[in-house]
Amino acid sequence: MKKTDPSRRKFLQQSALAAAAITIIPRHVLGGKGYIPPSEKLNIGFIGTGRQVSGIFKRFAALPELHILGGCDVDQDKLGRFKKAVDDYYRKETGKSDYSDCKIFSDYHELINLEEIDAVIVATPDHWHAIPSIDAMKAGKDVYCEKPLAHTIKEGRKMVEAVSKYGRVLQTGSMQRSNDDFRHACELVRNGYVGQISQIIVSVGDPAIACDLPGEPQPDHLDWDRWVGPAQMRPFNKILAPPYGQKEWPMWRKYREFGGGILSDWGAHMFDIAQWALGMDESGPAQLIPPEDPAATRGLKMIYANGVEMIHDDFDRGWAVRFMGSEGVLDVSRSFLDSKPENIAVTEISANDTRLYVSENHYQDWVDAIKKRSVPVTGVETGHRSASVCNLANIAYQLHRNLEWDPVKEKFKGDGEANKLRTKKYRKPYTL
Repeated sequence: MKKTDPSRRKFLQQSALAAAAITIIPRHVLGGKGYIPPSEKLNIGFIGTGRQVSGIFKRFAALPELHILGGCDVDQDKLGRFKKAVDDYYRKETGKSDYSDCKIFSDYHELINLEEIDAVIVATPDHWHAIPSIDAMKAGKDVYCEKPLAHTIKEGRKMVEAVSKYGRVLQTGSMQRSNDDFRHACELVRNGYVGQISQIIVSVGDPAIACDLPGEPQPDHLDWDRWVGPAQMRPFNKILAPPYGQKEWPMWRKYREFGGGILSDWGAHMFDIAQWALGMDESGPAQLIPPEDPAATRGLKMIYANGVEMIHDDFDRGWAVRFMGSEGVLDVSRSFLDSKPENIAVTEISANDTRLYVSENHYQDWVDAIKKRSVPVTGVETGHRSASVCNLANIAYQLHRNLEWDPVKEKFKGDGEANKLRTKKYRKPYTL
């Protein structure tokens, strides 16, 4: 459909007019209750079709206002399986036994240049988040980018700038913000029910390490050069890009060339909650103090300007967040929300208290923001700042020295080596 036509994009952006129009169209024309004509749906594509997408694509497909039109991947095996899964899903949904409309590409540029594509989901390894997200926004597409938003601090800021420059909507995949328990925990902290917060303990995994994996024979179905992309070239190893169907998660996330360690992989969830509770969505810590043992993978202190200490450490309850205040202790994770004393966690937030953004479905919230042209629950600045906490932590563990961070200028004070680690060296032609 030409951009000059009365397109579905214009229709969706003028949602109030759309709602009014629907009320005067006979139901039999619409196809029954709840039916949304294809012309009024957002067409979406997936950049990256691996393990993460196998778990989330049905969550997007289940949203009545979305239609999965295509996907791209450098692994032809994963890409073929993605197309089969999408086509099988719509055969069942539409009753069309010959449905085979899912378009697939090995180059994401071909996907984002499709005029009928309205938005994309970026579900690549972390080192490939920023470049396709920015290119997609430049091409006029809205973006859902998996967490952590960016591989480096500079990339995150560039993504923030792209959202503003191109007028796009970006949702970060830190979906815990669309969970009742996490929101309630943050509202309890924000409104003083835990008292004056002195410490926050964030329990997540190890910081990133340098990749030292040996080379292995490269599979024919994988374009390894493009998988490595902006990172520096190294030999293939199946630990980094395992075959489709392996039960274990790909472990590129352990290595700083491609991810940020499990510290970043889960920190983009748990540090994100700490930032939300503290009201630091546009800021971050001011000091970083690593543990004395240079080999330690726990014990980093990050101190905010208001004196609150956030400590990366375990407290024997899995990946979780513990808020320590003058009135008690509050713990929250995906499996529990409790406190000492017990009454704190079950306290009802009053009508006069500060309330936080309510999102019951992280994926629908993205769609709603696209229609309203508004900021979703985990918008680009929020995603960037939470990813930055993870990046700062990794830099402190790597350099193993005290660091001072200016969260306004996004620079380390008086430390040129640390400031260089705010970005990375890009391999041509895969430049930011």
